[in-house]
Amino acid sequence: MKTHSPFLSSSQQFAQSLALTLALFSGLALSSEHSDPETIEPDEPLPKIYATQFQTETWGLGIGMRRGDIPFAVDNDEVYDVLPLIKYRNDYFFIDGMEAGLHLWKNDEHQINLYTRFRFVDIPQELQNKSQSQAFDLGLQYRFFHDAWEFDVAFMSDSDKRSYGYTRTQYHWESGNWYLNPYAEFHWKSSDFNQHYYGLDQYETGGGIEFNAGVKARYHLYSNLYLLGKFGVGRIDDDTASLPTLDTQYQFESFLGFGFFPDFSNTSKATNKKTSKSNSTASSGGSDDEFIRIAHGWATPSNLNAIFSWQTKTDPYKNQLTSVFYGTRLTETLFNFPIELYFTPGLVWHHDSEVQSNLAEAVIAIKAFYTFEFGPRWRLGVAEGLSYVSGVTYIEGSELEEKGYKPSKLLNYLDFSLDVNMGDLFNKPSLDKMWVGYSIHHRSGIYEKSSAFGRIGGGSNYQSLYIQWHF
Repeated sequence: MKTHSPFLSSSQQFAQSLALTLALFSGLALSSEHSDPETIEPDEPLPKIYATQFQTETWGLGIGMRRGDIPFAVDNDEVYDVLPLIKYRNDYFFIDGMEAGLHLWKNDEHQINLYTRFRFVDIPQELQNKSQSQAFDLGLQYRFFHDAWEFDVAFMSDSDKRSYGYTRTQYHWESGNWYLNPYAEFHWKSSDFNQHYYGLDQYETGGGIEFNAGVKARYHLYSNLYLLGKFGVGRIDDDTASLPTLDTQYQFESFLGFGFFPDFSNTSKATNKKTSKSNSTASSGGSDDEFIRIAHGWATPSNLNAIFSWQTKTDPYKNQLTSVFYGTRLTETLFNFPIELYFTPGLVWHHDSEVQSNLAEAVIAIKAFYTFEFGPRWRLGVAEGLSYVSGVTYIEGSELEEKGYKPSKLLNYLDFSLDVNMGDLFNKPSLDKMWVGYSIHHRSGIYEKSSAFGRIGGGSNYQSLYIQWHF
């Protein structure tokens, strides 16, 4: 029989460190490190997969529902989260679902990374907005790869310097349309960490070691579409589990969703590799694989539905932003349609006004472009990603205050755009790589469905004009 315990209703909001973090469970790179892609024929057996190839440059975008057990002595036993997921890797950093790292040093088998990882705190949904105790913590990570095995160890700290660490062992296995990633972790947690997150600052306890194990899975459905899943179990150490605030020693966690990844199906694998190589060659000849976008926007109190129906209201305080985005192309096709995907990080400056001071914003996203001709070439664009602000803007904070929400600096990011090619419009080939357009810069908390975004509903919208140059 569960009993109520006083919950931490006054927990501090932990700074969401390094907004450039978070999406997807495992990246696929299905060629052997000992094989030449040009020599692989479609009917040949697949080469052996090595973990080092999962660390090469790749991309992914997904979304799904996470379920977590609540270990505390409360009425609700479980909590659900919607999690958008991004994956991207290059020679300098990686983003892999709920973790990210900047390479301080690396070779084919070893890495030392400046590292961040999202820490879930499973509490009842109605307490998550006020508590906002979940966060991306910062630390140092060492990784080692050997064949299909991967090992890493990290030393972490939350924003109040409560320390903890972990060691993790993973194995990458693949057959046909299936990819499985079993893992096991040992978490070492300091006494102040346990006292705050498990004792709720009401009961003293020592440090302890927590064990977690599970499996992540991915199933190829069709073309770029994959089904994602995860199941895991965690065991809290005996001393911590005996605290009056807890009523269970075990926590189960699961995830189910879908994602978009490169199509590495068996029949098209060799073709994809050769096509990728030819695209790379074309890129070196002067294609438009990268872009810079400069935009200036104006805030509006209207929601997306009103903007799309041409019923936009003007912000009486004329709050404005200026942004610069960089893009690098990931693929030229999606589901065999001419839909280009770009990984696009950006920096945004919110200008001061009579109701707010200057604020900075960082964004990471994956954006899709579809090009069509209606006279000149036009493009429709949609981006999904993450946005982190140094301080909450007036247009966002005023809406959340009316609804009774505590603001969150980290929110989901969307971008909708329409642009036209300047070379076509003015019949000047020298302007073929320039596009001018209109976009909507949107931050929101996914209708209270995600504790990663403070369990809020609402956000902010800015309408902007931009110039985008490809090179």
